[in-house]
Amino acid sequence: MTTTERRRVAAGRVREAEDAVETLRQGLKGVGLTLPSLRIDPVSCAGNEPAPLVDLGRCTIDTALRLSAVLGLDGQQGDRA
Repeated sequence: MTTTERRRVAAGRVREAEDAVETLRQGLKGVGLTLPSLRIDPVSCAGNEPAPLVDLGRCTIDTALRLSAVLGLDGQQGDRA
């Protein structure tokens, strides 16, 4: 694969990650939630062959509880053995 082809593939990966972030942002907005730090992790986009990661970031406890409720996780605390 040529350098130009690698750059094209890399740009496509970053665009795909940007689209995923925007889709998630709009979906969360539709249920009244905002993750203020939602973004693409810039470090994961570095290098010749980036593998972009979506950084969900930090949120308030209230937002975490509301997100849990939207996901149907009210009152569940996972498996604690």
